[in-house]
Amino acid sequence: QVQLVESGGGLVQPGGSLRLSCAASGFTFSRIVMSWYRQAPGKQRELAAQITSGGTTSYADFVKGRFTVSRDNAKNTVTMQMNSLKPEGTAVYYCRAAVSWGQGTQVTVSS
Repeated sequence: QVQLVESGGGLVQPGGSLRLSCAASGFTFSRIVMSWYRQAPGKQRELAAQITSGGTTSYADFVKGRFTVSRDNAKNTVTMQMNSLKPEGTAVYYCRAAVSWGQGTQVTVSS
């Protein structure tokens, strides 16, 4: 059974940083592209960052230069370091592996 458990969300001031983690189980993690999505209130879920099994990363324009996604295939985890956070970054952040989603973690950027 595939499980994805996100952690690391919270309240942060504009310009601050957070580090999200996603712990995966129930599948061969090292072979799967892992993604981070976000869904702001009243908006559609959108792709923020992605990392292939080989470690190649890609980012949405709205996070380029500020977010960094990485993975540890030995620990079955994917993380996303988020720097220079903006109020419009307030959203629930989800980890995705193929067709499976985590439950999400809330990130609120506010002073």
